[in-house]
Amino acid sequence: MNSVQIGVFAALTVLMAVATWWQTRRMARAAGETGGRGTNSNREFFLAGGGLTWPFIAGSITLTNLSTEQLVGMNGNQMLLLAWWELSAVAGLAMLALIFLPIYYRNNCTTTTELLQKKYGSKHLRALVSTLFLAGNILIYLPIALYTGALFLRTVSGVDLPLLPLAAALGIIGSLYAILGGLRAVAVYDTIAGVGVLGSALAVVFLAMSAIGWSFDGVPAERLSMAGGLDSPIPWPTLLTGMIFIQMFYWSTNQTITQRAMAAPNLREGQKGVFAAGVIRILIVPAIVVLPGVAAYKLFGVTGDATYGRVVAAVMPAWASGAFAAFMCAAVLTHYTSILNSTTTLYVCDIHESYIDANPDVRRLNTLISVGFVIVSIALVPVYAGTVSIINLVQQLNGLLSMPILSAFIVGLVFKGVKAGAVMAALAFGVGLYAVFTWVWTPVHYIHLMLVTLLACIAVALLLNRLMGGRARFAGLAAA
Repeated sequence: MNSVQIGVFAALTVLMAVATWWQTRRMARAAGETGGRGTNSNREFFLAGGGLTWPFIAGSITLTNLSTEQLVGMNGNQMLLLAWWELSAVAGLAMLALIFLPIYYRNNCTTTTELLQKKYGSKHLRALVSTLFLAGNILIYLPIALYTGALFLRTVSGVDLPLLPLAAALGIIGSLYAILGGLRAVAVYDTIAGVGVLGSALAVVFLAMSAIGWSFDGVPAERLSMAGGLDSPIPWPTLLTGMIFIQMFYWSTNQTITQRAMAAPNLREGQKGVFAAGVIRILIVPAIVVLPGVAAYKLFGVTGDATYGRVVAAVMPAWASGAFAAFMCAAVLTHYTSILNSTTTLYVCDIHESYIDANPDVRRLNTLISVGFVIVSIALVPVYAGTVSIINLVQQLNGLLSMPILSAFIVGLVFKGVKAGAVMAALAFGVGLYAVFTWVWTPVHYIHLMLVTLLACIAVALLLNRLMGGRARFAGLAAA
């Protein structure tokens, strides 16, 4: 970076931090936040006191999902096909708003896993599912957020900086928002940074397309097709099988996403935020996650996960690239902090309060646990360095946890009379089954195998329930 880039980067970073502090303090005073110990403190710290209005919910959901993991990973594939992840996400957001969110509000849930305890009457099942979420966040999503963020900043700066120190700096700075401000600070920072990220990302699309004369001439047809072949990252038949359930899991049961929608003063406000996030996703996000990558193929050839940073450095003027680097740094921080905040929420509410201390000092406990999670995630960054396609790796690893967890929600919402023990055994079976599909035997595309895993888990849960003397009765979502 030159002096102009550094100056703009530093100024915007400080400005966004100050604006977040001011707005967070303003919202906390309006909500009459007290802090301290107990259940009420959980709601204030992890659900922003139920005070997030729809613009902040929409902004936080958008930027929690849209970070360097998507911009770097999807553009790194350098093909239009990856837009299907974002287009199909609209269906996932619709399911959250219309099906799952009313159920969470009706059952007064702080975490998505709390719903499982209320449906099955078992804190052990709740803790098991929470542990699976924790494993995914700590071992996969937190370190990948740091890796992709550090990779982008190194590429756009043009300086060969070591990745691990960059990732460590991002992790430490980002964790301060979750530790000091809770969900409210995370959501406000998400929204402020989100405006800059989306605006800058659209500018990158315009400049990248201008650089290739708004023509994809010379780009191979398979990189422009939206109907993926059998050997592509998203074969078209997978859109009719596992894709819809991947989106259901991510948008409707994943604590990192749903926590924002559950922090509204009421269901209607939460739904407005989710629908607004859906509009942003369908109108803006697909273009910004694939068009720069395809343009980069025409400009530079195959560049992998370094694609997005290289495009930004090539097409943006110095002051603009400095501003975008600041916004993207903010996106990395908030994406990382959102995952960290939801991870500590799950630990405190589902595990610590159930098995260790029912009335902890939430703020102090959050600090201690967050520090531990940050250290582990930084240490795991080198594991993901050099991955050929980070986004494809993330989606594939998702299946280890996502489909078994989703099966527990589906069985609990659709059936009555299913024993928690049967579901817990089915969860373990599902994780093992998908591990076999991933590392031992892969007969078809992994997205198809996600649906196979989901159906197998549901079948095993119902079969074991019958063997254990349980009588499952179809209830339907209306009874949830």
